[in-house]
Amino acid sequence: MIKKYLFVLRKPAYCGLYIQETVDIILTTAAFDQHISLLLLDEAVFHLKTNQQPQLAEKKQVSALLNALEIFDIKDIFLEAESLARYGLHTEDCDIPAKIINQVDVAEVIKHHDIVFSC
Repeated sequence: MIKKYLFVLRKPAYCGLYIQETVDIILTTAAFDQHISLLLLDEAVFHLKTNQQPQLAEKKQVSALLNALEIFDIKDIFLEAESLARYGLHTEDCDIPAKIINQVDVAEVIKHHDIVFSC
């Protein structure tokens, strides 16, 4: 039976191995033909920012990792509009297409998933 999984990301990019491990978990879940969605809140919106310079922190580019999600048919990526605004970001600043939702709609997105992971 296919379940709908939602991974809620809140931590900033390049925060240790956090995003690499999270993407590994997401891809493992997707390998079992489950429906996967991502919701980026707070500083996690920086994961999709264009023109990152991860080599300065000796890290891999986060958006490149997240681009691999499309290979696994993961297309539902949500960004909270208020988080984008708080950090002065716009949809044009993002490397990956995402659906922009308002803070009041976060609960509705969560409600439409069977399993929710907060990472």
